Amino acid sequence: MKLAVNRDKIDLWKADIARSVDLYNSWFMKFAPKAFRDTRIATAKAVAATLEATKNLTDVRPELLKANPEILPSLRMCTCPPIARDRLVGLAQVSKNLVESMEDEDRPRIPPRMAETAVNAELKQIGALIEKLADPDLFVWLGRKNPATEEERYRAATIVADRLCGSYADPIIRNEQERRQLHAIKTWLSARGYTELPSGSGTKFNEMTPGTFSFRLNVPVSKGDSSVNIPIDVVVMPKSASHGDLPLLIEAKSAGDFTNVNKRRKEEAAKMSQLKETYGDEVRYILFLCGYFDGGYLGYEASEGIDWVWEHRIDDLALFAL
Repeated sequence: MKLAVNRDKIDLWKADIARSVDLYNSWFMKFAPKAFRDTRIATAKAVAATLEATKNLTDVRPELLKANPEILPSLRMCTCPPIARDRLVGLAQVSKNLVESMEDEDRPRIPPRMAETAVNAELKQIGALIEKLADPDLFVWLGRKNPATEEERYRAATIVADRLCGSYADPIIRNEQERRQLHAIKTWLSARGYTELPSGSGTKFNEMTPGTFSFRLNVPVSKGDSSVNIPIDVVVMPKSASHGDLPLLIEAKSAGDFTNVNKRRKEEAAKMSQLKETYGDEVRYILFLCGYFDGGYLGYEASEGIDWVWEHRIDDLALFAL
């Protein structure tokens, strides 16, 4: 039985929850507005490019959408009222797969298996809908003879960027917080002589050299007769590890409210179950927590055998043989 670090210290939970909330709120007030502003500036530039490509929203052609599928989220924010993704599917009467593929965060594209005739027809419907519902109070040049001025385009691009960032506010903050958490872990490990493995080195998680760590490494687990990869935020092979030992798997978790964490708490339990089924009870999978994680969440994870380290007590990492 592995020694528990925090999951069995129920008498400390209440104080740790309060300190974790304070840490998250302090970070949010200081850094979140800047993260949002930086994203807003970049988004405004992207929207301005979209306006230019669509001739200031007067020519949303299928060819344009096919060549630049990533502009669809911006176009949805150009209408009155702004259109949600599912609403666009219904109003334009197009394939949900087409819209979701075009708005994929990592790889926006036209579905490769979708027939060319269907793609052209549906993109034409999307373009016609955007032009029809374009916000006349925002794009004041629509319907008049005089073309848009630079000032009008800038103002419109800024407002659309605000709308878009507003719809993405939570992911923006979450991504920034994750970067900060991973940096904290890297700083802690580096100060103790651990070496980061370069991204894409091809090293398997269970073949890492003692004293090394890696970010966002895939760990294969069994699923029926096949296997799937589970992405792990931080994988650390302790300096004291012997041949055949498994590394410590760390999942960085942050939350700005208590509600969402209890909706998501089964995700970690499912990962732990798959890891144990594949690698046995000796697998070590822990959470690195900052923010709103209440007793209900902690109790659930503890019952699943999952331990954790609070960011405000990051030195607890040493208690996991690091």
